[in-house]
Amino acid sequence: MNIESISSIVSRLFFVISFGLVGTAIVEWTVNLFGYTVFQRWTYTAGRLLEFAALLMVVVIALLLRQVREELRKPRQ
Repeated sequence: MNIESISSIVSRLFFVISFGLVGTAIVEWTVNLFGYTVFQRWTYTAGRLLEFAALLMVVVIALLLRQVREELRKPRQ
């Protein structure tokens, strides 16, 4: 496997995980309104989950920008 395929797989995986974290943060925030929690052993709040999601999205954006840069560097025909 070359670096482009690994980059694509990691980008897609992080994108899916990021949206999963956003969904979980929304559920956690909603459940907290009623005084309960989804994570009983972890102490992650909805805001912390959004921070993790944002961090993963920054990595995805960086990988996508790298792919764009590589495409622009290719000689045009």
